[in-house]
Amino acid sequence: MKNTMKIIIALLTSVSLISSVNAGELSVTGTAKATYNILSGGTVGANTTKGIGIANEIDFGAKGELDNGWTWNYQVQMDPGTGTIPSTTTNDGNAYIDDSRLEIGTNFGTIGIYVTEGGLDVDNAASRSVYGRPTDIGLSSGMADGPGIDGFNNIQYHSPAGLLPFGATFKASYANGQSSAINSANAAGSTTDKYGDTAEQYQITLAPIDGLKVGADYYRESGAGTITEIVVQEYEAGSVFATYTAGPASFGISRTLRAPLILGTAADATVISNGSSDGGNADSVRLYTTNKYSAAFNVNDSLSLSYEIEKSNREQIVNAAEYDISASAVQAAYTMGGMTLAVSHGKTDNAAYTQDNDVTQTLLAVTMAF
Repeated sequence: MKNTMKIIIALLTSVSLISSVNAGELSVTGTAKATYNILSGGTVGANTTKGIGIANEIDFGAKGELDNGWTWNYQVQMDPGTGTIPSTTTNDGNAYIDDSRLEIGTNFGTIGIYVTEGGLDVDNAASRSVYGRPTDIGLSSGMADGPGIDGFNNIQYHSPAGLLPFGATFKASYANGQSSAINSANAAGSTTDKYGDTAEQYQITLAPIDGLKVGADYYRESGAGTITEIVVQEYEAGSVFATYTAGPASFGISRTLRAPLILGTAADATVISNGSSDGGNADSVRLYTTNKYSAAFNVNDSLSLSYEIEKSNREQIVNAAEYDISASAVQAAYTMGGMTLAVSHGKTDNAAYTQDNDVTQTLLAVTMAF
């Protein structure tokens, strides 16, 4: 009986202590989005039925402030079919815990810890499309975009607002071990392989004049290779972008260079494989160059129009035919309160860098914001 009373008193004491804590603010964000996707042509759209889908990501967040004025922000994502079990890559209809972050804001900048989150690549920062980029709305184009540090678990530093001139912000990130496992606290590191053991990425953005924003990022992986497989080319990439807004019109442009990891034999540096981020295959790709251009116009407070072009060239080491990917889409979005109706019509030529693999796409979407 005495032990029972002690337990009850301990529980009541714990409740009173917890109630005195200043709890952080909880939030749930996301979009309730339904789409109707029509693909035709090429190997991607061949024999493909019209697809109906609903958005599958919800973010749960919490934030608060410490006694010294520092802030903290926590966020975790629920995403069907892509989390918890690192090897799960297909949508099995179950909801898993996916990307997560913990950020601490100080007077000297922000320190962030990210699990498969926190990308700093700016290759798509210039897009003015009112719904989504032509190659990022349900079409597997195979285009090689700029890599992001969010492919790995990483730690970052962000400079404080107002510290640098021209509204500049600087961000730096580091991933030790190149692990992409959906880890919980106290998790051990992953086993390294021949594709490298560290990754780093840097980003800078500026707003030198009203309406203009420019930026760049640089990405690099290190520690690749073995005694029998030497590094012929390190994996590195970088992007630059610029956007300009003048009244109801806005414009964007970006350029990305991506050099995959190439491993070769120690004897004569004969290429034997590309880096894991490019599938670990033997395509012998030396360089990807991707350019993107877009423009948008707000007809009124409700209706917006846009047009975007994406072009990507794959340069191979071997003497082989090369086919550039070219994608474009015209889009319209109409907003009524918290609901947005959107339509996109576009075409992708040489999808997956394959000759005559041309796909046409028409997509209808309705989105409810919350």
